[in-house]
Amino acid sequence: MSTACHIAGLGVSVPENTLSNFDLEKIMDTSDEWIVTRTGIKNRHVLKDDENISQYAAEACKKAMAEANVSPSQITHLLVATCSPETLSPSTACILAEKLGLSKYTGLPFISENNPSLVCFDFNAACSGFVYGLELSRAFLALNKNAVILLVTAECLSRRMNYKDRTTSVLFGDGAGAAVIRAEGEYLFKILDVSVGADGDFKDLIRIGGGTDKKVQVGDTIGEDYFLSMQGREVFKHAVRGMAQESIKLLDKNSLSVNDIDLFIAHQANLRIIEAVGERLNIPQDKVFTNLEKYGNTSASSIVLAMAEAKEKGLLKKGQKTLLTAFGAGLTWGSALLG
Repeated sequence: MSTACHIAGLGVSVPENTLSNFDLEKIMDTSDEWIVTRTGIKNRHVLKDDENISQYAAEACKKAMAEANVSPSQITHLLVATCSPETLSPSTACILAEKLGLSKYTGLPFISENNPSLVCFDFNAACSGFVYGLELSRAFLALNKNAVILLVTAECLSRRMNYKDRTTSVLFGDGAGAAVIRAEGEYLFKILDVSVGADGDFKDLIRIGGGTDKKVQVGDTIGEDYFLSMQGREVFKHAVRGMAQESIKLLDKNSLSVNDIDLFIAHQANLRIIEAVGERLNIPQDKVFTNLEKYGNTSASSIVLAMAEAKEKGLLKKGQKTLLTAFGAGLTWGSALLG
């Protein structure tokens, strides 16, 4: 029998600073009508120059821990899904652990059964990060049913936007989310099952540079490859197919049909993609939740932001069947079933 896995608390946080379509009209050749018609996005939250995403991730974590009624000392795993880390090293997870006061030792660590060490790392599944994180959490709980996992999404893609490229820069915003996941105790939602996948043959469809694939010296200028680039038409095709197929596979595995689903939350990338996936799955429109018009594409954080708002509106409830699905660079994809 597999170990039970529950979401016990949720938290989200986004920068106060916003970038509307009308703001973008002033800096590039675009219009509110052009953006809304093609994407459904009206606004996005972006970091100010003197801000970093870890401060918003910390706020999201505090909200999630408060709702789950757990203290920092109870957290055993801190997992951060991000494709826009604050630094390449140290990990955003370690930066966040310091902000939250999760460090358990001073000097040499003394590890015992009652005082375990903290597992702390970043992972990158791009926009599929939250769903991948749910699968990672299930794995850790299978190893240790007493684990208390803080799954965090922290994305600041505004820092990797080329605002001379209107096809990509109008899409993305910044935001953070967090979920406390554990096996026992009070909970909001049960994680019934998760299914994830990837295909590196399509790795070039969405890219962000700035890694170690190119030698860089002090004084070098930043090239266009430093910023996010995307082959939009191909991404659209693979996103719709990937999310739909993975969702169907997950439902079939659990002997469920689309009719059993009460709420559908897809990665908030583009309204056209979400609508196309919903149509392919034949999910009624009134069961599809979206909020990307407020936030844009926040990558790994988008599903958590949508879950938090749907929960606040009374649309996402304990015990109902909720289907999550995501797709991102890599290519990566995944779906999760909550109940």
